[in-house]
Amino acid sequence: MRRAAIERLLPAAYQRAAGPGSVLGALLDVMEALHTPDEAVLADVDALFAPYRTPDGFVAYLTRWVAMDHVAAAPRADAPLPLPVGRLRDLVAHGALLARWRGTPYGMRTALELATGVAGFVLEEPADRPFHVVVRVPPAAADRLALITRIVEAEKPAAVTVEVITDPATAPQDQP
Repeated sequence: MRRAAIERLLPAAYQRAAGPGSVLGALLDVMEALHTPDEAVLADVDALFAPYRTPDGFVAYLTRWVAMDHVAAAPRADAPLPLPVGRLRDLVAHGALLARWRGTPYGMRTALELATGVAGFVLEEPADRPFHVVVRVPPAAADRLALITRIVEAEKPAAVTVEVITDPATAPQDQP
């Protein structure tokens, strides 16, 4: 808030006393300087909540807003994030879509692909085992089984059991 705007909020007697070189004038100058950093943040506050514009340190916080904090959960408070910030940004940006499809094969596959950056997850529901899902992990994502298991457990319906397996058969075949 500029000094002139602050001064207009004062009673008329104070406005007359706030001339240059006065104590009140100096106080108004200090008030203007104190407001400047906050006003700069407020002028661009929408950037804090845009997944691709927010500062890196705020992205993990935004995952809580879209109920994807189980993905960003680190085993210790001082541990690094289990995903690159870009993957977390993708999860936040697709948060509404993931919430809409939570508990479905499409939702689980989409969450896994966004979190790992790898396509090719296969979800099977064996006919001989009702309420059971087998998640076949593509070889390119086999090194992230802990993350994948955490996502599957959070995204599956409560009454469903899951089995997460790495399947070399799901690797894309090279064409001659």
